[in-house]
Amino acid sequence: MDVVIVGGGPNGMMLACELALGGVRPVVLERLTEPSAEPRSNGLVGQVVRMVDRRGLFERLSGQPGPPRANNGYFMFAALPLDLSLLDDSPVHNLPVPELRTVQVLEERAVELGVEIRRGHELTGLIQDDDGVTLTVRGPGATTYELRTGYVVGADSAHSPVRKAAGIGFPGVTYDRSTSRTVHATVPADRLDPATGALIVPGHGPVLPFLPVRTARGGFSYAPLPGRPPLVATVEWDEPGTDEPMTLDEMRASVARVLGADVPLGPPPGDGPHLLRRINGGNTRVADRYRDGRVFLVGDAAHVFAAGGTGLNVGMQDAVNLGWKLAAAVTGGADVLDTYETERRPVADRTVTFSRAQAALLSPGDDVTGLRELFGGLLTQPGVVRVLADLVAGADVRYPVDEGAHPLAGWPAPDLDLRTADGAVRLAKLVRRATPLLIDLTEDGGLHVDGVEVVRAKADTEVTALLLRPDSYVAWASSEARPDRDGLRDAARRWFGVPVSS
Repeated sequence: MDVVIVGGGPNGMMLACELALGGVRPVVLERLTEPSAEPRSNGLVGQVVRMVDRRGLFERLSGQPGPPRANNGYFMFAALPLDLSLLDDSPVHNLPVPELRTVQVLEERAVELGVEIRRGHELTGLIQDDDGVTLTVRGPGATTYELRTGYVVGADSAHSPVRKAAGIGFPGVTYDRSTSRTVHATVPADRLDPATGALIVPGHGPVLPFLPVRTARGGFSYAPLPGRPPLVATVEWDEPGTDEPMTLDEMRASVARVLGADVPLGPPPGDGPHLLRRINGGNTRVADRYRDGRVFLVGDAAHVFAAGGTGLNVGMQDAVNLGWKLAAAVTGGADVLDTYETERRPVADRTVTFSRAQAALLSPGDDVTGLRELFGGLLTQPGVVRVLADLVAGADVRYPVDEGAHPLAGWPAPDLDLRTADGAVRLAKLVRRATPLLIDLTEDGGLHVDGVEVVRAKADTEVTALLLRPDSYVAWASSEARPDRDGLRDAARRWFGVPVSS
């Protein structure tokens, strides 16, 4: 077989879908016999929401018609409000969806595309050579067998057996000062403001939904996610840890310490599963390398972040970046596998900075309180909000380009509304098959690339042509009435291994 993906979470399933769209049918090995029902992430934020829309998955995940709408209200950065209404065009998109549902939708899509998913199969060994990789797998009933494959991708969590077997280091920092608690709970109806949805806390004040609060003693948040019991979370510093099972009484006591006031938390309705979790400390780590020969890492296997809630968003975009490149290597396209690390590793490094900055601004102490007051004043300025909103959304990530490249090169394709001979269409709908695409917006419509689909259209933009990679990033662009065919030829050869016809 050509590719084996170890790990059937959202990153592994997203990668499986991308490979299948690229003409490769991977095998997914997942240790669990069923998707984990343990509550984990609560949704997707930023550029990854636009990406699932471009794969036709937004409506499946959201349960509502697309396209996704930008958040023009407020978001948060280190428990400080980002007023997105100050921006002409907010880059922040929110998709509240439980991780279990994300996995289910992606697995359904992978099966539709012909992916083989082996649940209850666990990797126990890995040896690679110049020609491929031999895996040892423990299957149902403790049976053991070997698989021979061309490539292996570890999408198998922060404790990645693939990463360890490949000898890839995972340096970083472990933080042991904080204790985080998260539960599903209910609050009395009379404690909710019907106008704002805020949680009313006598002795503290209202707590707006989805906007964390930082006090001198810790942090608190209240998130009434749709279709689920409200999510209540605290973080405290220098609190003694314990190995005892987490209880709702423990959560009530934590809330009282953080807010200096009691909140009457009740058990959530229904059978669950419901979250009742305590985490002592945290980790921020990035793998030494994302590739070792024929072994690759995506998602938590490659990076974990102690704060910011960005891990899944970054991981799924890792999968989209790697998928088409690995498919090209298998099917005889251009060899661009080394660009996976050069493009995605800086994103992880940037997210480490993002995570550390938020952790610092959430820390205890009067000096941090002063810094937050100063920072809060800066957040009234649209320019500052723009920088942080782009950071939250990942909208400031541009992949490396050559000097003198068009300003759009290296960025995700813009959301253009195109007018074609067949009618109006969103660009997002044209990229769902994850193949290279040339958008010809010139007056004469004369551009052509062998082996690449061409869409001739008109649009309200100064751009006259766009060459898109399968991950919807711009490989080449022009704003000239007569685009530079040599530049187009070079980009097509570099990324897809095909020339432009004369």
